[in-house]
Order: sequence, then structure tokens, then C-alpha cells
Amino acid sequence: MAIALAFPVAAHAREDRQLWLTGAATVDLGKKWRLSEEAVVRFSDNRNGLYEIENNLLLGYRLTNMVAIWAGYTHDPLYAGGRFTVMEHRAREQVTVDNFVKLGPGKLSARLRLEQRWREGVTGTAWRFRPFIRYAVPLGKGGTSLQLSHESFIDLNATGYQQVHGEERMRNLVAVRTPLSKKVNLEVGYLNQYGFVPGGQDNDDHVASLSLNFTF
Repeated sequence: MAIALAFPVAAHAREDRQLWLTGAATVDLGKKWRLSEEAVVRFSDNRNGLYEIENNLLLGYRLTNMVAIWAGYTHDPLYAGGRFTVMEHRAREQVTVDNFVKLGPGKLSARLRLEQRWREGVTGTAWRFRPFIRYAVPLGKGGTSLQLSHESFIDLNATGYQQVHGEERMRNLVAVRTPLSKKVNLEVGYLNQYGFVPGGQDNDDHVASLSLNFTF
């Protein structure tokens, strides 16, 4: 299977337990245009509570039934123990390919994402590439599915706040997605986020993930 869900050996990694809450809405604008808004609130034991509120606004255009292109802006204030520390802004461009291969009982989808990041008070533009792949397996006939995904964060340059050359971290998710109605889906799962720290102790985050997804 094309998805690598084997987590790295974390014997010398610093572990953290986290909670991520996500709300996302996608609106059909007609004539192949779509608008997406996503908000992610993240909490951490090691960071004493709230440490990030990420808001992503994207405009998308569907090229085919499977392929869409997107571009937008990310507003990303960072916190320490619930107290604001620094503001990060991002430009985001991506290509999504939905259900492009049937593999056994499930289907593969993929996303190629490019980001440009700026932090207030710090010079430089940080470029980052984020390839993502997901394998979705139906569970019964009610629309519920098992979701397995992998995402890598690959730093393309170095700045004052982006120091890793190459793969900075990976995210591996195991989740169950189920429809609550025709327009609302609930996804609950476990996400492992492993961060590589050259010359230092790696980070191994164990995340309880809960998201609500709306389509209009």
C-alpha cells in the first residue's frame, strides 16, 4: 500500500499529548468554483494548553471530476499557555486529486500543497512543500469509512523560524469518518505528529483529533 503508517522509533523523542478540534465548511459557488473555510484549534500538555488557532480560507476551481486547484490565505496566531506570542501569515496553493485509484476495498486521494510563510517581527519568507495521501475504506453501507493518511512537511529553505533542510515533520492519521446528515460529516481519530530536530531531541506528538465538516 502506498501509505506509510509505520511510526518512527521514538525512544529518544520528547512526547506530548495534544487535542486538535477542527471545523470546516465548503461552499459550492457554481460554475466549478468552491470556497473553503477551515478553523483548527490546538491544545498541548507540554505547552500548557492552547498553542495555535489556524484559519484557512481557500478558493478552488474544479478542473475535472477528480482534480481541483486551490489558493488562499492562512491566519495563524501562536500561543503559549493560552497567551499570544507571535502572528504567522501564509499563502497557500494546492492541487487535489480525489479517488484517483481504487486499491482493494478503498480508494486513494492525494494533495500537493505549497506554502509561503511570514512571521511578524522576523525577516524572511519560509517556503514549505506538503505532499499528502489518504486511503479511504468504506465501513458498511451507511457512508462511514476508515481514513488512513500520511502528510510530510518538507522545508525548502531556511529562515529564523524554519531551520530544517528537507523533511521537518510527518503526520500519520487513523480515523473514522461518518455522516451526521447529508451536509455534515464527523471525523474522530488518532494522529501521530513526529518532528525531526537535527542535533537535538525529536518531537513525538500524540493527538486526539475531532473534526466537523460541512458542505453547502
